[in-house]
Amino acid sequence: MRQQRWFPIAALAVGLFAINVVTRLVIHFAFNNDDGVQSGASIVMFALIGLTLAVWTFRAAQRKKPLDWLVPDWFLGAVGALVLTVLVGPFVSGSQPFADGAGSFFLQIWLYAGFAIVGTLLGYWVAVMVGADYRSRSLKAYTERSAAKPRKVVRR
Repeated sequence: MRQQRWFPIAALAVGLFAINVVTRLVIHFAFNNDDGVQSGASIVMFALIGLTLAVWTFRAAQRKKPLDWLVPDWFLGAVGALVLTVLVGPFVSGSQPFADGAGSFFLQIWLYAGFAIVGTLLGYWVAVMVGADYRSRSLKAYTERSAAKPRKVVRR
């Protein structure tokens, strides 16, 4: 099953949505009437989503070229989790998607997108800085392979 093309996309979406569900349940049962704690917990949730995407990107950047993981896997997984978070997530905590108004709904989308993009960029930049990304590893292998071959002598 893990070899299926859709599995990494679904796993990423479900994992990111699980972070949202746990945060919503903690807020609902522990801090139902405290707006300050709810806002702080939401920021922590978005930070965890960004951190999760940074780690996922760091690992994906080591195995594949960016266009092979960024467009299909990351984009579909992150957008799938975003849709689940803003449309299904409120029902987990006993609310509705537009209960707080359109401004709150779109703010959640912008926060999610911002943290997801920043987390992804951080993960990729760290992979590039430590030389663990696909391109750096390919160039290192090429250098080692070309240095290992003796120079051919051409006679005329």
